[in-house]
Amino acid sequence: MNFLGKIFTWWDGATIGTLLWSSRNGEHVGTDAQGNKYYRSKKKTGDGRERRWVIYEGSNDASRVPSEWHGWLHGAFDDVPESRLPPARIWEADYTPNVTGTPAAYRPAGALERGGKRAAATGDYEAWSPEA
Repeated sequence: MNFLGKIFTWWDGATIGTLLWSSRNGEHVGTDAQGNKYYRSKKKTGDGRERRWVIYEGSNDASRVPSEWHGWLHGAFDDVPESRLPPARIWEADYTPNVTGTPAAYRPAGALERGGKRAAATGDYEAWSPEA
């Protein structure tokens, strides 16, 4: 993305202000497999807690945060997830992005986006009538 895009857009990665603030006030603690970078504040808040946040690689979509990093972001544990991860299982599926609202979203037959024509009804349906 070009320089002006980084200044004015928030929906496709971090803005310049966020990147500068993160580098100045935060400590980079790790990166996940998708390239998202995770930070914690250098100073504690007034109640003794630390702030934690993520800078997305690409579009800002919360579904792109893996479960182990989600737990870390919300303070479920203090250790960085990379130090606690078990080895990957053969049956684990790779991440697939949430495509709701995009051209790649599932649209069943008869959906308006697919022309609005559905298959003709077969003889296995009988309409309800109150007299019967």
